[in-house]
Amino acid sequence: MRDLVLGIESSCDETAAAVVRAGREVLSSIVASQVDLHAPYGGVVPEIAGRSHLRAILPTVDRALAEAGVGLEDLAAIAVTARPGLIGSLLVGVGAAKGLAFARGLPLVAVDHIEAHAYAAVMEAGPDAYPNLTLVASGGHTALYEARSPIEITRIAQTRDDSAGEAFDKVAHLLGLPYPGGPSISRLAEQGDPAKVRFPRYRTRRGETDFSFSGLKTAVLYHLRGQDALAATPPPEAIQGRADVAASFQAAVVDALVAPTLELAQRRGLSIVAVVGGVASNRRLREAMAQGAAQRGIACLFPSPAYCTDNAAMIAGLGWPLFQAGRTSDWALDASAR
Repeated sequence: MRDLVLGIESSCDETAAAVVRAGREVLSSIVASQVDLHAPYGGVVPEIAGRSHLRAILPTVDRALAEAGVGLEDLAAIAVTARPGLIGSLLVGVGAAKGLAFARGLPLVAVDHIEAHAYAAVMEAGPDAYPNLTLVASGGHTALYEARSPIEITRIAQTRDDSAGEAFDKVAHLLGLPYPGGPSISRLAEQGDPAKVRFPRYRTRRGETDFSFSGLKTAVLYHLRGQDALAATPPPEAIQGRADVAASFQAAVVDALVAPTLELAQRRGLSIVAVVGGVASNRRLREAMAQGAAQRGIACLFPSPAYCTDNAAMIAGLGWPLFQAGRTSDWALDASAR
């Protein structure tokens, strides 16, 4: 039985394709980054992203197949991100996947981008990593999921406003740091004191679990420009203790992610926590989550950094158990932003 799945990912600003065997063995993983295109704007511009995907999608698929040493005729199925994301970007990937699958008579598997992130850590750790509580922390999403298997996953908590990754990007912009904000703040924070500025940590009422980062962003803004609502944010060279601000902000985000995640895992009797998404690359988050989990007797999983950010290996990986479960799509498959 053929067990190779081609994965296609284009939900935001990365055009990616990968070939994975039986949901675990990555034969190739190609990512065409758009960071340089969006950096001048301090964030992703949807129109630019969509046009870039159009130019890159087929060459990226060709590279993934060539690096894996396989052709379309060797595949069991084609998996593609169908939701959620930027609608223009999603449509490029879905259109390419449908065209290739139709031309070769291959099954088409629609994959949820967030569920694929949740699968990324387990793809490397193995099937014994279920059940688990998965924290998805990225530029567009911050939520907690209970995963019983690769295809049994339920969202049980989420952010009430902004995502952790979006907060990193916005605060990086305030500090005059380059996009993407997560790595920029992390580098600067290495030179700062995380206890220098006491930024607020959002906490829900007892027995509830949710996240919120809009108040933290506002606190950083007012720390930088004072309490005058009409004042301008100072230029980077005029910011006193810029590294301390970066370190203190990062510490606040980490605290806001770690404590609720581990508390919820204990309440639900889950002994494994997985942390995935772009923010999962943050060294301070990894250290704090691993330390807190160990103190509670909870195992902690992180994907390799390459599988934290958007990639197609996680799409192809999750595509295999979905395909085995008969969860394929017809040619009416459409993209959904939500």
